Amino acid sequence: MIVRKATRRDAGKLLELIALKAEFDRSMKGFNGEISTTVEKIELTLFGDYPFAHALLLERASKVLGFALFHYRYSSFSGEPSIWLDDLFVIAEQRSKGYGRELMQAMKAQAEIAQASHIAWTASSNNVKAHDFYKNLGADVERMVGQRPYFRWAALA
Repeated sequence: MIVRKATRRDAGKLLELIALKAEFDRSMKGFNGEISTTVEKIELTLFGDYPFAHALLLERASKVLGFALFHYRYSSFSGEPSIWLDDLFVIAEQRSKGYGRELMQAMKAQAEIAQASHIAWTASSNNVKAHDFYKNLGADVERMVGQRPYFRWAALA
C-alpha cells in the first residue's frame, strides 16, 4: 500500500472518487446537492498554474482505494498555516482495513512538512463511526455547529 500525491493524470479517478464520496455523504444526510465539477475543472484547479487544493491517493496493487482532498489556510492572528481537509474517503468494500488511518497519517506528514499547526475538518452529524475514528486518531472536537462536529488535529508538538 502506498499513499501518493495525485497528479494531473489522476483527474478522472478523482472525479470518480468525488462522485462516490457524494453518494456516501447523501446516505449520511451530509450532502444533498449535485456534483458540478468535471475532469477539466479538477485539472485546472488542482494541477494548473495556481493549485487551489491538493489530493493524496491511497493505492494497493496499483488500484486506488481512497483519497484525501485538502487545502492550506493561513491565520493572520496566529501567523500560522493550517490545513483544511475537505474530503477523506475510502471505497466501501475497503473500509475498516486501516486505509483511512494511512491517509490521515499522510495528511499529518503533509502538515508537518508545511509546518502547519493543525488539520481541521467537519463530518456529518450522522456519521458517528467517523467521529469515533477521528477521536481515536487523537483529534478533538473544536466546536459544534448544531449537531455537526468540527475537528482539529494538532500537527506540531
